[in-house]
Amino acid sequence: MTKDTDNGAEQNNRSAPDGFSLDVRLWKVARAQSKTRPYQLRWKVGGKVNSATFATVALAESRRSELWQAMRRGEAFRIADGLPESEVRAEATAEQVREELPWFAFCREYMAMRWPTAAAKTREGIADGLAAVTLALVEQEQKMPSPEELRLAFRWAVIPKNAELDPPEELEDAYGWISKKSLLVSSLEDPKILRDVQYRISFKLDGTPAAGETSRRRRRALNTAVEYAIERKLLTENPLTALKKVKSSSSDRVDPRVLVNKTQAAQLLASVSYVGTWDRKKGRRLVGFYAVMYFAGLRPSEAVGLRKADCFLPEKGWGVLTLHDTHPVSGKQWTDSGERHDKRGLKSREAKEDRPVPIPPPLVAMLRAHLKEFGTAKDGRLFTNERGGLVGSSTYWRVWRDAREYALSPDLQASILGGRPYDLRHTCITTWLNAGVPVAEVARRVGNSPEVIHRVYEGCIYGQEEAMNKKIEQELGWG
Repeated sequence: MTKDTDNGAEQNNRSAPDGFSLDVRLWKVARAQSKTRPYQLRWKVGGKVNSATFATVALAESRRSELWQAMRRGEAFRIADGLPESEVRAEATAEQVREELPWFAFCREYMAMRWPTAAAKTREGIADGLAAVTLALVEQEQKMPSPEELRLAFRWAVIPKNAELDPPEELEDAYGWISKKSLLVSSLEDPKILRDVQYRISFKLDGTPAAGETSRRRRRALNTAVEYAIERKLLTENPLTALKKVKSSSSDRVDPRVLVNKTQAAQLLASVSYVGTWDRKKGRRLVGFYAVMYFAGLRPSEAVGLRKADCFLPEKGWGVLTLHDTHPVSGKQWTDSGERHDKRGLKSREAKEDRPVPIPPPLVAMLRAHLKEFGTAKDGRLFTNERGGLVGSSTYWRVWRDAREYALSPDLQASILGGRPYDLRHTCITTWLNAGVPVAEVARRVGNSPEVIHRVYEGCIYGQEEAMNKKIEQELGWG
């Protein structure tokens, strides 16, 4: 026995079962060439060296202690993977008690469990993530429904209220396929299938990389489903932990080309008022809607539900918008009310927490003029459609599309400049950052974390290098 090893072979006089050995040598924990798992444990069973790496030295020493205790008890170790007899028996017992369930049946069960407490957007996000994974967890044959049809059928089928219904005629074949050709949940332990799952999470149906946030959302949906599968004893451990994340070529950072300047913003807001006829007021009633995104950084889902009671609009000076809730848009099938808008608390806030946002005098004046001309809905909302209801996403997208045609030259219309209403929020945040407003304050006003602001807008901050250099010079007495 060497200085850095423990040898348990001489402690045992019995013979080992087939495939096992009592000739075990255990080395001390050593450093490994890995940033994420820098500690390595090595041991040799019947001449075959096994190794495992760990994130901390404590975890490595704990595993070494487990193996050493098994050696002291006189256990034989399996040569193939270096596991002691007790762990092999525990593994076999777990396999015997594990329930087997088809992936599709499991997903319907899981969605029914999550449905009562999840927001409509969360429900839709889970269904989208699991639908992507399902393409890897069905039998693959030459004559089978298309991936698009399988995804549509899955999204329809996992809605709990559809459990006892027959699928729509156009989804019958795809529904039948995922119902009868679904693989078992335990198939996720197959490395080949797991690799296909990783591909489905990270790429779109056309083979191009999915957006970074889309890929992360799908992985989160799968991970929480797998944790539930472990709880249900359908899996013994999370197979995703051994799977490296695919680095997406797409980024969540805002492209500076979408940002509008002050003149373009003024032209776009003015052009909104020209959309539709004067009597129907289709565009005029939404000028303030776009303005709160540009001047106050509101999300469209926050602007939709803004009420008069939320607004402090003095005759002079700055005002305040105090946001209490949001109205994200989902399909009617995902909400409890059957409406497209799902009323929720503010993003990244506790359920009853509000978010005050100071607003500049120009926006105060615009909102005062809006209230004077259009009033409010019955429930006090500032912005409505022509029937007094919530402004739908299709409405404000169409109005914005028409406004771009009025305000921008043909070459700018063909570009991504201000291509989406949400780009007004991006412009607002970038303006504040470039004006020198601290990141933490910007994050508070717009309802994000400072980390998100740094990551998403890092490519849009410019013109501050000279000012920062002067601050450093002043601090060090160089000026």
